Amino acid sequence: MRSAYRKRRVHLPPGIQNFKPGGIPRKLLKKIIITVDEFEAFRLADYKGLSHLEAAQKMDISRPTFTRLIEKVRHKVSQALVDGMELQVEGGNVEFTHALYRCLDCGEMQINLHDVVIGDCPECGSKNIEDMAGNWLELNNRNRNKKRGKKHE
Repeated sequence: MRSAYRKRRVHLPPGIQNFKPGGIPRKLLKKIIITVDEFEAFRLADYKGLSHLEAAQKMDISRPTFTRLIEKVRHKVSQALVDGMELQVEGGNVEFTHALYRCLDCGEMQINLHDVVIGDCPECGSKNIEDMAGNWLELNNRNRNKKRGKKHE
């Protein structure tokens, strides 16, 4: 039996949940799932241009683990692009180092350290604030419980 791996460190929750080819309804597309940690590996290596060692250190994983992770996500992304599939970002055993908050009234986004909570929007003063990191973690827990056949409470 494989032991559970420790949580992988992710800077921020992804700002998106899916990508799909234009002009094709979602119900007609096959879907590929990319986990949040795979998304972070892709962001660090291919978007930020970090070496595997630098990216692995940021995610608090070994370099060989990072290399396996980036190879897996690159294959998924290329398959989705070549075959015209939807990419869905969900799941993964992660912890966020920063929180991402969005004002639901004006759309202002704010990044804070994960343990610093904002009470109102610095732009418009609204208290209608969404914790996007919390939403990702809650959705991930809900999906994990569904797969195990447990009710979410």
